[in-house]
Amino acid sequence: MQHVEHSHHDHHGTAHHGTTHHGTTHHGGGQTGGPASWGTAVQATLHCLTGCAIGEVLGMLIGTALGWHNVPTMALAIVLAFVFGYSLTMRGVLRAGLDLRSAVRVALAADTVSIVFMEIADNGTILLFPGAMDATLSDALFWLSLALAFVVAFLVTTPVNKWMIGRGKGHAVVHGYH
Repeated sequence: MQHVEHSHHDHHGTAHHGTTHHGTTHHGGGQTGGPASWGTAVQATLHCLTGCAIGEVLGMLIGTALGWHNVPTMALAIVLAFVFGYSLTMRGVLRAGLDLRSAVRVALAADTVSIVFMEIADNGTILLFPGAMDATLSDALFWLSLALAFVVAFLVTTPVNKWMIGRGKGHAVVHGYH
């Protein structure tokens, strides 16, 4: 069994520790899959959650400041979650030397499914949380429901990321650029 271990590195502003996959070599998009550890899945999910959280909070702040209703505010928050999620990945792979077009392709492949699951989970939680949609930024309920939504999104998305990484998909496509 071959073990490939990456050294400590700075990935998208977040320290990621070396990952080990049995029987899998990580070279720019040529992953063959293999068992993925829960630690690797957690790191990928935390990466995704960071971008989603930045985008969603910013979207809610902008929508609230502009006096928008819930639907356009939530739509802006979701769009910005994708923008920031993709941007964090692109920042890292551009630093690794990829051109812009390739970086966009890697970001789309690495993050789309993860962000979709995360957005469904966290926005669904907020929609179902009593009173959360009517809470304002100054209400503790707003921040409590948002925190719970991010926890639910993390718990839902981590197994999805583990499954995808184990098949050489999702965040696994980024590993070759570290």
